[in-house]
Amino acid sequence: MSGHDHSHGHAHGAAASHQGRLAVALGITLLVFMFQLVGAWLTGSLALLFDSAHVLTDASGLAMALLAARLTSRPASDRRTWGFARAEVLAATAQAAVLLAVGLVVLVEGIQRLISPSPIASMEMAVFGAIGLAGNVISLLVLAGGRGRNFNMRAAFLEVVNDALGSVAVIIAAVVIGLTGWLQADAVVAMLIGVLILPRTFKLLLETIGVLLESTPAGLDLASVRQHILEVPHVLAVHDLHATQISSGLPVLTAHVVVDDGCFHDGHSPQLLDQLQQCVAGHFDVSIEHSTFQLEPAGHTAHEHGVHS
Repeated sequence: MSGHDHSHGHAHGAAASHQGRLAVALGITLLVFMFQLVGAWLTGSLALLFDSAHVLTDASGLAMALLAARLTSRPASDRRTWGFARAEVLAATAQAAVLLAVGLVVLVEGIQRLISPSPIASMEMAVFGAIGLAGNVISLLVLAGGRGRNFNMRAAFLEVVNDALGSVAVIIAAVVIGLTGWLQADAVVAMLIGVLILPRTFKLLLETIGVLLESTPAGLDLASVRQHILEVPHVLAVHDLHATQISSGLPVLTAHVVVDDGCFHDGHSPQLLDQLQQCVAGHFDVSIEHSTFQLEPAGHTAHEHGVHS
Protein backbone atom coordinates (compact mmCIF):
# COMPACT_ATOMS: atom_id res chain seq x y z
CA MET A 1 0.00 0.00 0.00
CA SER A 2 1.42 3.35 -0.92
CA GLY A 3 0.13 6.81 -1.67
CA HIS A 4 3.40 8.51 -2.52
CA ASP A 5 4.75 9.45 -5.92
CA HIS A 6 8.56 9.42 -5.99
CA SER A 7 10.27 11.40 -8.70
CA HIS A 8 13.72 10.49 -9.97
CA GLY A 9 14.23 13.47 -12.25
CA HIS A 10 16.86 14.97 -9.98
CA ALA A 11 18.73 11.66 -9.94
CA HIS A 12 18.95 11.58 -13.73
CA GLY A 13 20.22 15.17 -13.77
CA ALA A 14 22.88 14.34 -11.18
CA ALA A 15 23.91 11.26 -13.16
CA ALA A 16 24.41 13.40 -16.28
CA SER A 17 26.56 15.81 -14.27
CA HIS A 18 28.62 12.89 -12.96
CA GLN A 19 29.14 11.59 -16.49
CA GLY A 20 30.64 14.90 -17.58
CA ARG A 21 33.01 15.01 -14.62
CA LEU A 22 34.08 11.41 -15.13
CA ALA A 23 34.62 11.88 -18.88
CA VAL A 24 36.92 14.88 -18.31
CA ALA A 25 38.85 13.05 -15.57
CA LEU A 26 39.22 9.98 -17.80
CA GLY A 27 40.56 12.06 -20.70
CA ILE A 28 43.12 13.79 -18.47
CA THR A 29 44.19 10.48 -16.91
CA LEU A 30 44.78 8.93 -20.33
CA LEU A 31 46.93 11.93 -21.31
CA VAL A 32 48.93 11.53 -18.10
CA PHE A 33 49.40 7.84 -18.90
CA MET A 34 50.78 8.61 -22.37
CA PHE A 35 53.16 11.28 -21.04
CA GLN A 36 54.49 9.00 -18.31
CA LEU A 37 54.85 6.07 -20.70
CA VAL A 38 56.95 8.25 -23.01
CA GLY A 39 58.92 9.44 -19.98
CA ALA A 40 59.61 5.89 -18.85
CA TRP A 41 60.83 4.99 -22.36
CA LEU A 42 63.08 8.08 -22.61
CA THR A 43 64.60 7.83 -19.14
CA GLY A 44 64.58 4.09 -18.54
CA SER A 45 62.99 4.77 -15.14
CA LEU A 46 61.33 1.74 -13.60
CA ALA A 47 59.50 4.01 -11.17
CA LEU A 48 57.87 5.94 -14.00
CA LEU A 49 57.05 2.72 -15.83
CA PHE A 50 55.45 1.34 -12.68
CA ASP A 51 53.54 4.58 -12.11
CA SER A 52 52.32 4.65 -15.74
CA ALA A 53 50.94 1.13 -15.29
CA HIS A 54 49.32 2.34 -12.10
CA VAL A 55 47.76 5.28 -13.99
CA LEU A 56 46.44 2.91 -16.68
CA THR A 57 44.80 0.82 -13.96
CA ASP A 58 43.13 3.94 -12.57
CA ALA A 59 42.04 4.99 -16.08
CA SER A 60 40.30 1.62 -16.37
CA GLY A 61 38.58 2.32 -13.06
CA LEU A 62 37.38 5.71 -14.29
CA ALA A 63 36.12 4.09 -17.50
CA MET A 64 34.11 1.65 -15.37
CA ALA A 65 32.77 4.55 -13.32
CA LEU A 66 31.72 6.40 -16.48
CA LEU A 67 29.97 3.31 -17.85
CA ALA A 68 28.19 2.83 -14.53
CA ALA A 69 27.07 6.49 -14.48
CA ARG A 70 25.58 6.07 -17.96
CA LEU A 71 23.81 2.87 -16.99
CA THR A 72 22.47 4.47 -13.81
CA SER A 73 20.84 7.26 -15.83
CA ARG A 74 18.71 4.77 -17.77
CA PRO A 75 15.03 4.68 -16.73
CA ALA A 76 13.41 1.81 -14.88
CA SER A 77 11.43 -0.83 -16.75
CA ASP A 78 9.16 -3.77 -15.99
CA ARG A 79 12.20 -6.05 -16.19
CA ARG A 80 14.51 -3.80 -14.13
CA THR A 81 12.21 -2.00 -11.71
CA TRP A 82 15.10 -0.02 -10.20
CA GLY A 83 16.72 0.59 -13.57
CA PHE A 84 20.50 0.21 -13.38
CA ALA A 85 20.81 2.00 -10.02
CA ARG A 86 22.86 -0.88 -8.60
CA ALA A 87 25.46 -0.43 -11.39
CA GLU A 88 27.24 2.32 -9.43
CA VAL A 89 27.67 -0.02 -6.46
CA LEU A 90 29.05 -2.80 -8.67
CA ALA A 91 31.48 -0.40 -10.36
CA ALA A 92 32.63 1.03 -7.03
CA THR A 93 33.16 -2.49 -5.66
CA ALA A 94 35.27 -3.42 -8.69
CA GLN A 95 37.29 -0.20 -8.46
CA ALA A 96 37.90 -0.66 -4.73
CA ALA A 97 39.02 -4.26 -5.31
CA VAL A 98 41.44 -3.15 -8.06
CA LEU A 99 42.79 -0.32 -5.91
CA LEU A 100 43.29 -2.73 -3.03
CA ALA A 101 45.21 -5.10 -5.31
CA VAL A 102 47.34 -2.23 -6.67
CA GLY A 103 48.11 -1.07 -3.13
CA LEU A 104 49.25 -4.56 -2.13
CA VAL A 105 51.42 -4.82 -5.26
CA VAL A 106 52.99 -1.46 -4.37
CA LEU A 107 53.88 -2.75 -0.90
CA VAL A 108 55.38 -5.97 -2.28
CA GLU A 109 57.28 -4.10 -5.01
CA GLY A 110 58.52 -1.61 -2.43
CA ILE A 111 59.96 -4.36 -0.26
CA GLN A 112 61.73 -5.86 -3.28
CA ARG A 113 63.22 -2.48 -4.25
CA LEU A 114 64.45 -1.91 -0.71
CA ILE A 115 66.47 -5.08 -1.06
CA SER A 116 67.54 -4.61 -4.69
CA PRO A 117 67.26 -0.94 -5.77
CA SER A 118 67.42 -0.09 -9.48
CA PRO A 119 69.26 2.90 -11.06
CA ILE A 120 66.92 5.83 -11.70
CA ALA A 121 67.30 9.02 -13.80
CA SER A 122 66.17 11.39 -11.06
CA MET A 123 65.91 14.70 -12.99
CA GLU A 124 63.77 13.33 -15.83
CA MET A 125 61.77 11.32 -13.32
CA ALA A 126 60.91 14.51 -11.41
CA VAL A 127 59.83 16.34 -14.59
CA PHE A 128 57.44 13.63 -15.73
CA GLY A 129 56.22 13.17 -12.16
CA ALA A 130 55.33 16.88 -12.09
CA ILE A 131 53.44 16.54 -15.39
CA GLY A 132 51.47 13.67 -13.92
CA LEU A 133 50.72 15.58 -10.72
CA ALA A 134 49.42 18.60 -12.69
CA GLY A 135 47.01 16.36 -14.57
CA ASN A 136 45.91 14.68 -11.33
CA VAL A 137 45.21 18.01 -9.63
CA ILE A 138 43.01 19.12 -12.54
CA SER A 139 41.12 15.82 -12.41
CA LEU A 140 40.65 16.14 -8.64
CA LEU A 141 39.20 19.63 -9.08
CA VAL A 142 36.80 18.29 -11.70
CA LEU A 143 35.65 15.38 -9.51
CA ALA A 144 35.67 17.20 -6.16
CA GLY A 145 32.14 18.58 -6.50
CA GLY A 146 30.59 15.13 -6.90
CA ARG A 147 32.79 12.92 -4.75
CA GLY A 148 30.26 12.67 -1.91
CA ARG A 149 27.23 11.96 -4.11
CA ASN A 150 27.52 8.18 -4.45
CA PHE A 151 29.82 5.17 -4.14
CA ASN A 152 30.81 5.39 -7.79
CA MET A 153 32.04 8.99 -7.53
CA ARG A 154 33.83 8.27 -4.26
CA ALA A 155 35.67 5.37 -5.89
CA ALA A 156 36.56 7.50 -8.92
CA PHE A 157 37.85 10.28 -6.66
CA LEU A 158 39.96 7.75 -4.76
CA GLU A 159 41.36 6.50 -8.07
CA VAL A 160 42.64 9.99 -8.91
CA VAL A 161 43.83 10.64 -5.34
CA ASN A 162 45.80 7.42 -5.65
CA ASP A 163 47.28 8.70 -8.92
CA ALA A 164 48.14 12.08 -7.38
CA LEU A 165 49.85 10.45 -4.42
CA GLY A 166 51.79 8.27 -6.84
CA SER A 167 52.96 11.37 -8.73
CA VAL A 168 53.97 13.04 -5.45
CA ALA A 169 55.86 9.90 -4.53
CA VAL A 170 57.72 9.97 -7.86
CA ILE A 171 58.71 13.63 -7.35
CA ILE A 172 59.80 13.19 -3.71
CA ALA A 173 61.77 10.06 -4.53
CA ALA A 174 63.41 11.81 -7.50
CA VAL A 175 64.47 14.78 -5.34
CA VAL A 176 65.86 12.57 -2.58
CA ILE A 177 67.72 10.36 -5.05
CA GLY A 178 69.07 13.40 -6.90
CA LEU A 179 70.34 15.04 -3.68
CA THR A 180 71.56 11.99 -1.77
CA GLY A 181 71.88 9.13 -4.25
CA TRP A 182 69.80 6.94 -1.90
CA LEU A 183 67.93 4.75 -4.40
CA GLN A 184 65.79 3.11 -1.72
CA ALA A 185 63.89 6.42 -1.34
CA ASP A 186 61.70 5.36 -4.26
CA ALA A 187 60.62 2.19 -2.46
CA VAL A 188 60.05 3.89 0.91
CA VAL A 189 57.80 6.60 -0.55
CA ALA A 190 55.86 4.09 -2.67
CA MET A 191 55.19 1.92 0.41
CA LEU A 192 54.05 4.98 2.37
CA ILE A 193 51.53 5.78 -0.38
CA GLY A 194 50.24 2.22 -0.22
CA VAL A 195 49.77 2.47 3.54
CA LEU A 196 47.84 5.74 3.14
CA ILE A 197 45.49 4.59 0.38
CA LEU A 198 44.71 1.05 1.59
CA PRO A 199 42.56 1.89 4.67
CA ARG A 200 40.22 4.21 2.71
CA THR A 201 39.95 1.72 -0.13
CA PHE A 202 39.21 -1.13 2.27
CA LYS A 203 36.49 0.97 3.96
CA LEU A 204 34.84 1.71 0.61
CA LEU A 205 35.02 -1.98 -0.35
CA LEU A 206 33.32 -3.01 2.91
CA GLU A 207 30.57 -0.41 2.39
CA THR A 208 29.80 -1.50 -1.17
CA ILE A 209 29.86 -5.18 -0.24
CA GLY A 210 27.43 -4.32 2.56
CA VAL A 211 25.03 -2.85 -0.02
CA LEU A 212 25.37 -5.92 -2.25
CA LEU A 213 24.63 -8.15 0.75
CA GLU A 214 21.54 -5.99 1.41
CA SER A 215 22.70 -4.96 4.87
CA THR A 216 20.82 -2.29 6.79
CA PRO A 217 21.93 1.16 5.52
CA ALA A 218 24.73 2.72 7.55
CA GLY A 219 23.39 5.17 10.11
CA LEU A 220 19.97 3.51 10.41
CA ASP A 221 19.17 1.73 13.69
CA LEU A 222 16.53 -0.84 12.78
CA ALA A 223 15.65 -1.40 16.45
CA SER A 224 14.81 2.31 16.75
CA VAL A 225 12.73 2.12 13.59
CA ARG A 226 10.79 -0.83 15.01
CA GLN A 227 10.20 0.95 18.31
CA HIS A 228 9.04 4.14 16.61
CA ILE A 229 6.57 2.24 14.42
CA LEU A 230 5.20 0.49 17.52
CA GLU A 231 4.55 3.90 19.09
CA VAL A 232 2.20 4.88 16.26
CA PRO A 233 -1.42 4.70 17.55
CA HIS A 234 -3.34 1.50 16.66
CA VAL A 235 -0.11 -0.45 15.86
CA LEU A 236 0.04 -3.72 17.79
CA ALA A 237 3.14 -5.42 16.38
CA VAL A 238 5.77 -5.30 13.63
CA HIS A 239 7.37 -8.24 11.86
CA ASP A 240 9.31 -8.94 8.66
CA LEU A 241 10.97 -5.53 9.00
CA HIS A 242 13.70 -5.15 6.39
CA ALA A 243 15.79 -2.13 5.36
CA THR A 244 18.25 -2.30 2.48
CA GLN A 245 19.93 0.06 0.03
CA ILE A 246 19.64 -0.12 -3.76
CA SER A 247 22.37 2.45 -4.39
CA SER A 248 23.70 5.66 -2.86
CA GLY A 249 20.88 7.74 -1.44
CA LEU A 250 18.25 5.11 -2.26
CA PRO A 251 17.36 3.19 0.93
CA VAL A 252 14.19 1.09 0.95
CA LEU A 253 12.15 -0.41 3.78
CA THR A 254 9.42 -3.04 3.97
CA ALA A 255 7.43 -4.23 6.99
CA HIS A 256 4.34 -6.13 8.01
CA VAL A 257 2.44 -4.05 10.57
CA VAL A 258 -0.26 -5.60 12.75
CA VAL A 259 -3.00 -3.04 13.61
CA ASP A 260 -6.31 -2.92 15.42
CA ASP A 261 -9.04 -4.74 13.53
CA GLY A 262 -11.17 -1.63 13.70
CA CYS A 263 -8.80 0.21 11.34
CA PHE A 264 -10.10 -1.95 8.48
CA HIS A 265 -13.73 -1.11 9.24
CA ASP A 266 -13.73 2.59 10.10
CA GLY A 267 -11.64 3.73 7.09
CA HIS A 268 -8.66 4.65 9.28
CA SER A 269 -6.10 2.45 7.47
CA PRO A 270 -5.15 5.03 4.76
CA GLN A 271 -4.38 7.61 7.46
CA LEU A 272 -2.38 5.03 9.40
CA LEU A 273 -0.39 4.18 6.27
CA ASP A 274 0.44 7.87 5.78
CA GLN A 275 1.62 8.08 9.39
CA LEU A 276 3.91 5.09 8.96
CA GLN A 277 5.44 6.40 5.74
CA GLN A 278 5.96 9.86 7.23
CA CYS A 279 7.55 8.22 10.25
CA VAL A 280 10.34 6.49 8.32
CA ALA A 281 10.73 9.36 5.83
CA GLY A 282 11.22 12.18 8.32
CA HIS A 283 12.06 10.93 11.80
CA PHE A 284 15.47 9.30 11.25
CA ASP A 285 18.84 10.56 10.02
CA VAL A 286 18.51 8.20 7.04
CA SER A 287 15.36 9.35 5.25
CA ILE A 288 13.53 6.44 3.63
CA GLU A 289 11.22 7.71 0.90
CA HIS A 290 10.65 4.25 -0.60
CA SER A 291 8.74 2.29 2.03
CA THR A 292 6.18 -0.49 1.66
CA PHE A 293 3.93 -1.47 4.57
CA GLN A 294 1.56 -4.42 4.68
CA LEU A 295 -1.20 -3.70 7.18
CA GLU A 296 -2.57 -6.82 8.84
CA PRO A 297 -5.35 -7.58 11.35
CA ALA A 298 -4.27 -9.22 14.57
CA GLY A 299 -5.37 -12.70 13.49
CA HIS A 300 -3.52 -12.67 10.16
CA THR A 301 -0.05 -13.49 11.54
CA ALA A 302 -1.10 -17.04 12.38
CA HIS A 303 -1.70 -17.69 8.65
CA GLU A 304 1.81 -16.66 7.57
CA HIS A 305 4.66 -19.10 7.15
CA GLY A 306 8.26 -18.33 8.04
CA VAL A 307 7.42 -15.05 9.77
CA HIS A 308 10.52 -13.21 10.93
CA SER A 309 10.53 -10.93 13.91
